[in-house]
Amino acid sequence: MDMVVDDVLTELEFSGYSTTSTTTTTVTTDDEYGCTWNDWSPVVDWDELSGPHDDFHDLIELMIDDNSTAAYHHHVGNAEAAAADAPEMGVAAAEDSKGLRLVHLLMAAAEALTGATKSRELARVILVRLKELVSPHDGTNMERLAAHFTEALQGLLEGAGGGHNKHMLGTGSHHHHHHHDDHHQTDVIAAFQLLQDMSPYVKFGHFTANQAILEAVTHDRRVHIVDYDIMEGIQWASLMQALVSRKDGPPAPHLRITAVSRGGSGRRFIGTVQETGRRLTAFAASIGQPFSFHQCKLDSDETFRPSALKLVRGEALVFNCMLHLPHFNYRAPESVASFLCGAKVLNSRLVTLVEEEVGPTGDGGFMGQFMDSLHHYSAVYDSLEAGFPMQGRARALVERVFLGPRIFGALARIYLARGDDERHSWGEWLAVAGFRPLSVSFANHCQAKLLLGLFNDGYRVEELANNRLVLGWKSRRLLSASIWTSPDCDFFN
Repeated sequence: MDMVVDDVLTELEFSGYSTTSTTTTTVTTDDEYGCTWNDWSPVVDWDELSGPHDDFHDLIELMIDDNSTAAYHHHVGNAEAAAADAPEMGVAAAEDSKGLRLVHLLMAAAEALTGATKSRELARVILVRLKELVSPHDGTNMERLAAHFTEALQGLLEGAGGGHNKHMLGTGSHHHHHHHDDHHQTDVIAAFQLLQDMSPYVKFGHFTANQAILEAVTHDRRVHIVDYDIMEGIQWASLMQALVSRKDGPPAPHLRITAVSRGGSGRRFIGTVQETGRRLTAFAASIGQPFSFHQCKLDSDETFRPSALKLVRGEALVFNCMLHLPHFNYRAPESVASFLCGAKVLNSRLVTLVEEEVGPTGDGGFMGQFMDSLHHYSAVYDSLEAGFPMQGRARALVERVFLGPRIFGALARIYLARGDDERHSWGEWLAVAGFRPLSVSFANHCQAKLLLGLFNDGYRVEELANNRLVLGWKSRRLLSASIWTSPDCDFFN
């Protein structure tokens, strides 16, 4: 396996996270893949962080997937009565009852905003009641999640009544330059370090893409990676470490990274693109990796122009597209499409894509997408509860800095779309555009399973369509990583 075990610690060290206090744990995965990962020293002793957590996303899944309308109304019809009997029930049962009540109230508020019989006054009354019941800072997973959805619905209500445009609703491309700007930078950095330390969301996409890149450029002397949203650059620190650590094959190739950035000059998450470049350059020098860094700005409408990219003959060209990770900014579909089209025009050898998995929404429309979003984020909240069972304040920081803004933005976008579902699979888009899938290797699949073995048992990985690995929490698919090559590329020759 090309990726080395130390890549996880490389990511943490590159981001400034202290790895001096570790507990040695041996992780052995004995499954159909025969993967083992021994002598592993994670940052946190996961065995010490086990404890009960309220698992409510199965409840929402039941409400979405249950085909029995009668059964659904039976649950909802008894929610208020069950809540009134809470003192006579066990704590867990009472929490389940309140969770069901909150889901019902959220659905009613969303329906009042968008249904055939719209009633802004009814929506306002329901949201007032919800605010009395929940807080984004306290309570169970369901209560904190419901609080963020309540705030998002309140924003839609105020926007619908006050003539707010897309930018004021937080869905316009310009507003989304930095949806973390309301938070102090130290909070953002701390939340990011906690997110990547206590969950596999960041590493899963990075490692899967990096392994595919390593396998695609094994015999190349020069590699050029065009990165759609470089953020803090942590993905490339671990790739460099893997390149210089290869025991077989030629010396590490010259690596050139071009960061695609927006046309404006606003402050970036964690730091500017230039600062990311300086950090990557310094890191490469410290480990002996030949490296150069460039920047390519999008047009004012965030369109990528292939002609703006500086190419060098003999370089293996790779396009890297990370989307929808919890700490990433929103990018307009038109901008993503222009970037992927650029990969086709320039005949990129490899396209690595990480995106959010979108669940079925039935007949679509706002309510279908609203319930899918509620289901998705309930699974995310449950998974974070499993990773932060004894660190409520740490988990709350991640929720406040990353998840709250994402929920607000997601609901605003589907509300403005008026039922026209803009949430589609970019992997499907690549297939329609003529890109050819590249099979996920045994080593890549094995690596993903071993990575998840370091976290809670609820995480799972599955392979779909031979070229896509999916990260899931229990029954819910959350993120997928897929690998492709351009239609005219001679990759297979």
